Amino acid sequence: MSKKYFGTDGIRGRVGEYPITPDFMLKLGWAAGMAFRKMGACKVLVGKDTRISGYMFESALEAGLTSAGADVMLLGPMPTPAIAYLTRTFHAEAGIVISASHNPHDDNGIKFFSGKGTKLPDEVELMIEELLDTPMTVVESSKIGKVSRINDASGRYIEFCKSSVPTGTSFSGLKIVIDCAHGATYKVAPSVFRELGAEVVVLSAQPNGLNINDNCGSTHMGQLQAAVVAEHADLGIAFDGDGDRVQMVDHTGAVVDGDELLFIIARDLHARNQLQGGVVGTLMSNLGLELALADLGIPLVRANVGDRYVIAELLERNWIVGGENSGHIVCFSHTTTGDAIIAALQVLMALRARDEGLAQSRQALRKCPQVLINVRFGGGANPLEHPSVKEASERVTQAMAGRGRVLLRKSGTEPLVRVMVEGEDETLVRGYAEELAKLVTEVSA
Repeated sequence: MSKKYFGTDGIRGRVGEYPITPDFMLKLGWAAGMAFRKMGACKVLVGKDTRISGYMFESALEAGLTSAGADVMLLGPMPTPAIAYLTRTFHAEAGIVISASHNPHDDNGIKFFSGKGTKLPDEVELMIEELLDTPMTVVESSKIGKVSRINDASGRYIEFCKSSVPTGTSFSGLKIVIDCAHGATYKVAPSVFRELGAEVVVLSAQPNGLNINDNCGSTHMGQLQAAVVAEHADLGIAFDGDGDRVQMVDHTGAVVDGDELLFIIARDLHARNQLQGGVVGTLMSNLGLELALADLGIPLVRANVGDRYVIAELLERNWIVGGENSGHIVCFSHTTTGDAIIAALQVLMALRARDEGLAQSRQALRKCPQVLINVRFGGGANPLEHPSVKEASERVTQAMAGRGRVLLRKSGTEPLVRVMVEGEDETLVRGYAEELAKLVTEVSA
């Protein structure tokens, strides 16, 4: 059964445009509260990132949840993975995150976590959607939910992050620049690395409600690259607005993406006989990651794009490490979802184990040239089903003889076809990508 509101990562859109409106959030809070109450006594944690609309939606959700008889515990601005963790530790039925992740301030969204700190099961999302289409009611006055605030949420999460590295670990002598994207990590991330002994220079940690992800963070790396070089730092760490994505910068100012970080973590676990199977990437993971892991005898399985699908594949295989090139990295030996701070700490531990800097450690993965062209289409017939597109895709794949990949996929959020080709010869790859993009454009006309 298809979903009306929930996408692969909750409900997201532009603030003020349906369904990202206060009245919808009120009804969503009520529907969620009614659904969770069917599982027994209901306690729901609510956290948010730093965008200005979070206060408005927090109030609306709070009213809806309590009207359904759910007790609400407010966390304030906290990283998304912190809310997953705290939902577990407070034995709540669910956690709600008000965030649009790496998007600008004029977007917002809602993500849910189950009581286990994982994505909500499809059947619960469908139950919430069914309730959204029914009239809203209010429980009798004596059963209206109560609201409280968790004042030590930041401290709890900081200690949890520090517990992901061995007791006694010190990063003394390491100079790190951290870009917090004016987002949800602005309080906790600097504290974690400082308390573990590192010298920390902090960027973009003055949120004003409007500057989240604004030319900073993991989607805009230029400021961090310049700062790492200027500060003569060992490396830089960039988070996104809600703290579930991480990218890094080595001492030369070069960006180190999610594929490379995932490789560094997996190689370290493999060396310590703790990998437990293989690694889950996505359809967009660079071919170089697959080849580098294969050299170590580590299998790579590709899931659909989206951390939800990476996590599902990990659970099915009972593996513990997976991620996306965007920087969503999941370390199941420490947490239940993508966590940027936890992932960054695992990278630092891997560098220490090999006594290497980030620039040296990434060299074992040689990324293949990858060309991505977005083709807009009118939303009619699917151009990827056209016989000439299928034939051309198969022909290019065969021409690269196992040393390259073709990926054609429709965007889940825009009327776009993404044409991606990667291989060892950049000129050849670009030519193939342009040929396929032209063909998709022609059949879409």
